[in-house]
Amino acid sequence: MPHAPQPRTLRQRLGVWALQMLGWTPVMAPPPGKKFVLVGYPHTSNWDFLYALLWGLASGTHFRWVGKKELFPPVLGALMRGLGGIPVDRQRAGGAFVQQVAQLFQRSEELWLVVAAEGTRSQAPHWRTGFYYMALEAGVPIALAYLDRTRKEVGVGGYLVPSGDLEADFQRIAAFYQDKVGLKPQRQSPIRLKPKGRPGDDG
Repeated sequence: MPHAPQPRTLRQRLGVWALQMLGWTPVMAPPPGKKFVLVGYPHTSNWDFLYALLWGLASGTHFRWVGKKELFPPVLGALMRGLGGIPVDRQRAGGAFVQQVAQLFQRSEELWLVVAAEGTRSQAPHWRTGFYYMALEAGVPIALAYLDRTRKEVGVGGYLVPSGDLEADFQRIAAFYQDKVGLKPQRQSPIRLKPKGRPGDDG
């Protein structure tokens, strides 16, 4: 799996240095373009965000991310937006938000949009599939991002172009993530889709 290329800017050198001081290695599979929905797994700790930010510095990637609106209060919200955050009301988002994301990609020349597969730091019964339909609607690849405490690696290990066959594509996604271990394994959600016919938000 390719590691991040030799850093060329001060920001990249700082990011690599910080991760190395923490004992971690940034990983970056060569991107096939400039626009991606970046799905992250496993997400089990608040510290995940710090490692993601440092990886962004180390790789030179200026990513944006979606988060629940409660993370964007009046004062702190300005900082969160400055760090690339896009607030979303998960109770009202649904398909409309998928359309909003597709329009955002259409307006952007370069965009890495991070979406947590589990939608929570706690253990969830299944993955949310909003990231998949965002990429499908926008016509962009899915970047497979991960944090693995076993290997002490953080970054992007591969890419998947969604075919529209969710179950087939998810098998490939699951195969990639099956050996990845989060910072708090007891909070790690199983890599599976929501059972068909079960009610509830799957955005």
